[in-house]
Amino acid sequence: MLTTNQLQSEILRLKKEKDFCILAHAYQTHDIIEIADFVGDSFGLSQKAQSAPQKNILMCGVRFMAETAKILSPEKRVLLSHPEAGCPMAEQLTLEELKALREKYPNHAVVAYINTTSALKTLCDVCVTSASALKIVKKIPEKDILFIPDCNLGGWIAEQVPEKSFVFIKGGCPIHTRITEEDVLRERKNHPNALLLVHPECTSDVTRHADFAGSTTAIMSYVAKSDAKEFIIGTDNSIVQHLGFEFPDKKFYKLSKICVCHDMRLTTLVDVYNCLVGEGGEQIELDTATYEGAKRCIDNMLKYGE
Repeated sequence: MLTTNQLQSEILRLKKEKDFCILAHAYQTHDIIEIADFVGDSFGLSQKAQSAPQKNILMCGVRFMAETAKILSPEKRVLLSHPEAGCPMAEQLTLEELKALREKYPNHAVVAYINTTSALKTLCDVCVTSASALKIVKKIPEKDILFIPDCNLGGWIAEQVPEKSFVFIKGGCPIHTRITEEDVLRERKNHPNALLLVHPECTSDVTRHADFAGSTTAIMSYVAKSDAKEFIIGTDNSIVQHLGFEFPDKKFYKLSKICVCHDMRLTTLVDVYNCLVGEGGEQIELDTATYEGAKRCIDNMLKYGE
């Protein structure tokens, strides 16, 4: 029987021996965060992997993130830490449905949230992250935009870009959309001195009350720069824990106890160990057409996001 510290020590030894770079999305549990080479939002992690010297990449996150890492680093071996770790939002549209939407709105630029499968990206014009979406939407030349799949993030962007016209589907993160205005009012009452920081995947009923709305990384950066001492966090509750470790002199409260991504929780420290010894995970492979189509979409994101 191993303790957490012993298992972590063995993982740290193995990743050097096996030439692995471990990426951990910020929604992973803290025991995994501690053994990762890089921690952050999905696309930022893929960019870190691209410049990392290691030949093997282990993505502790969900499938679309591992696919993105493979697209940016096609020469590297990329593993997904748990084969069943998907993203409900990324899988809300099929290729056939997106083809039909393109036919219905032929003059619209199709803007895809990074939380989409690589297959869907092949039919899109440009990707965005929650951090880059506003800038990219403003910069692309098209005035008419079909935004997929998150209507909440899309609506948040649309409010700030009134000069453009948007079409949305009924998609989004099923975890963030379960946070309600009632949650906001309750936690504001319970913690009247706390600032409210939320992810724009939340509904407009929630984001309109926020002192700040932004990506997970942006929320954590906001806390780091703020003189405030109390914060209500409106995203995956793992962030409350991570912030507590990083800023022990400040207090953090969950906006909703049910804001937990179960797909992210599938990955355990034992899964990471099994991946390193060759007994777990799934190697990500993309066919040429999918790789080239998805890369074009991502390349356009980098072009407009510069």
